[in-house]
Amino acid sequence: MSADDKRNEQVEEQVEVDEAAANAEQQDQAEAGEVSELDALKAQLQEYQDQALRAQAEMQNVRRRAELDVEKAHKFALEKFVKELLPVADSLEKAVESTEGHADSAGELVGSIRQGVEMTLSLFLGSLKKFNVEQLNPVGEPFDPQQHEAMSMVPAPDAEPNSVVAVVQKGYLLNGRVVRPAMVVVAKAESAPNIDEQA
Repeated sequence: MSADDKRNEQVEEQVEVDEAAANAEQQDQAEAGEVSELDALKAQLQEYQDQALRAQAEMQNVRRRAELDVEKAHKFALEKFVKELLPVADSLEKAVESTEGHADSAGELVGSIRQGVEMTLSLFLGSLKKFNVEQLNPVGEPFDPQQHEAMSMVPAPDAEPNSVVAVVQKGYLLNGRVVRPAMVVVAKAESAPNIDEQA
């Protein structure tokens, strides 16, 4: 063998070794690429699963809110109608109150009118009660700003401080929610500082 042949063999061997190394490197890169691509796909899958779970939770929340809105709409649909009827109840009550002192002087006629108005008022309040409308007459109860509107404060030594002494106008509740607050006069504590009671 000549020196040129030996060199050619060495060069060919070197080329084969280089090709084998290059092929091995390409395989390593391909496997690494597959692993990193697999990790990326797993992360993407996890992200999509999280999004689907969030969307499902959001849909449940929307459904619950819609059900509550419908329930409230059914429960309080009569609120405007009830507000329009309250002056009728007030007028009937005033009519009964106005005949209190005149029963003796006018006799039987005023007594029969009063009885008729009382029956009409009780029928009217009974009808309101069927639709869960309750009357607030808080005389003697502690003042509650959620259900009462204070018209004034008066000294009342025989009443608890901050309790309702008199009701100017009765309040009403519809399914436990205030339709109209009761307008009340509140007892003032004896040692309370002097303030302007008329608002």
